[in-house]
Amino acid sequence: MSSSPDQPEPSKGEKKFDAILLFGPPGSGKGTVGRILSLAGSHYHLSSGDIFRGLSKESPAGRLYENYATKGHLVPDAATLEIVRLFINDLVASKKYHPMGQFLLLDGIPRTRVQAELIDSFINVRRIILLDMPREEGLIARLKRRSTIEGRVDDADAAVLKTRLEVYKKTTAEVLSHYPKSLVSSFNADQPPLLVLRDILVELALFLSSKQPT
Repeated sequence: MSSSPDQPEPSKGEKKFDAILLFGPPGSGKGTVGRILSLAGSHYHLSSGDIFRGLSKESPAGRLYENYATKGHLVPDAATLEIVRLFINDLVASKKYHPMGQFLLLDGIPRTRVQAELIDSFINVRRIILLDMPREEGLIARLKRRSTIEGRVDDADAAVLKTRLEVYKKTTAEVLSHYPKSLVSSFNADQPPLLVLRDILVELALFLSSKQPT
C-alpha cells in the first residue's frame, strides 16, 4: 500500500503487544498454522483479512478505513497500521484477546518494510515463523488444488501465481531485513501439515507455552 502526505501516525507511548509473525508464500499454510497454534496454545491468530472483514463502520478503525475507501483511495501504510492498532485495542476492550496471557499470531502483517518500522510503536515481535517452500512447482500445484477446492479464482492462473510469488519474495526479504536473524525460525512447509506443525512444536513449544491465559 502506498503512503500519502496526510496519513496519520500510529499512536506512541502505549504498552506493546507481544507477537509472533507468520511469514510464507501464498499457499504455504500460514492460516492453518495460525489457527492450530491459536487453538492448541490459546493464542490469538489475527490475519490482515480478518481485520478488514471485521471492521464495524461505527468503530474508530472502521471510520478511518471508510475515510479512504469511500474516496476510492488505497489505505496508506501508516493508516493501515493505525487501523491494526485500533482493531487490537478493540479486541482487548471486548476481552477477546488477553495480552498478558496470549501472543498475537500476526498473519499478513506487516507486509512492507515501512509497515514493519511503523508497527514497532505498538508491537513487540518476539519470534518469526517462516514457512519455506523450496519447490516453487510444488507450491503452484498446491495453490491450484486450493483453487479447485475453495473456488479461489486468484489461485487458478499460473502466470498470476508466479507474479504473486515474485512479489512475496521481494517484500518478505525487505520485511525480514528489519528484524534480527536470531528471531527467525524457518520450517520446511513442503511437507504434510502435521509434519510442519511437529517441526514448529519441537523447536518452539516451550516458547509458545511461556504465555498462558489466566
